[in-house]
Amino acid sequence: MNHDSTVDERPLGCHLSIGRGLPAAIEEAEDLGCTALQLFTHNPSQWWMKPIVEDRAKAFVERRRASAVRYVVAHTMYLLNLASPDDALYSRSVDALVDEVHRAASLGVDAVVTHLGAHVGSGTDRGIARIVDAIDRVSAQAGEAGTPRLLLENTAGAGTTIGGSFEELAAILSRVRSGERIGVCFDTAHAFAAGYDLRTKDAVDATLAAFDSAVGIEQLALIHLNDSKYALGSRRDRHAHIGWGEIGREGLGALVRHRRLRRVPVILETPKEIDGRDDADRMNLAAVRSLARGVESEEEER
Repeated sequence: MNHDSTVDERPLGCHLSIGRGLPAAIEEAEDLGCTALQLFTHNPSQWWMKPIVEDRAKAFVERRRASAVRYVVAHTMYLLNLASPDDALYSRSVDALVDEVHRAASLGVDAVVTHLGAHVGSGTDRGIARIVDAIDRVSAQAGEAGTPRLLLENTAGAGTTIGGSFEELAAILSRVRSGERIGVCFDTAHAFAAGYDLRTKDAVDATLAAFDSAVGIEQLALIHLNDSKYALGSRRDRHAHIGWGEIGREGLGALVRHRRLRRVPVILETPKEIDGRDDADRMNLAAVRSLARGVESEEEER
């Protein structure tokens, strides 16, 4: 492979299952040729988290150390609402996020990415204030040594969710006390659904300029690279295979080749099946690698 290509300069991988155990996720990542990996550390649809015993954490750390995987990120559960006006749900969400960070730290992962939640009628300003307080509480309880960086994921902007605009992310980042330990996970499908165009090189340049102006490009620590099933500004979060959706090859290619993003890790959250086959991850990774080199691949054309 050409070592001047963008794909060589950044960790690239997929979200993979831990159904066969944590070390097995590393093995699957290696089989796919990944240098990055995203995973849940437990069932993301349940509040209860099965404890990670020391031996299993050690096995994961050792298996990763022996692999080519350079970057690992843990994704939090779907149930968290850090903007909730409901005190019971809010407290439960904060406590759960503390646990998520501790679990990730025990596995030696590099970052934890989380959705922010919805204000459900209490107002954007109040929702942002709740999120800032939640992050400060989590940071205080998590400690510093060995703590993974917390990444806030932008949203598709549906309903009363927080984080659909770059300005909302900026408002949070500017107010948290532990700002150096916080960053942004930029999801392409979410940004597109929220109204940020990514379909052409010019559109990508404009969107990244808007992000830089509001948030600061240095805060962009991870990219979730996904095509979008629905149109620009739809507010609908539905991911599509790379190049098969409304964003398309031109825009996604411009993004992965963008000079300011050359070292930002990329994780795919694309659908796991295609035409009844289960090799969608391999196909989508091939698509990203070829887009990063600016060439077509036979795999993409299947």
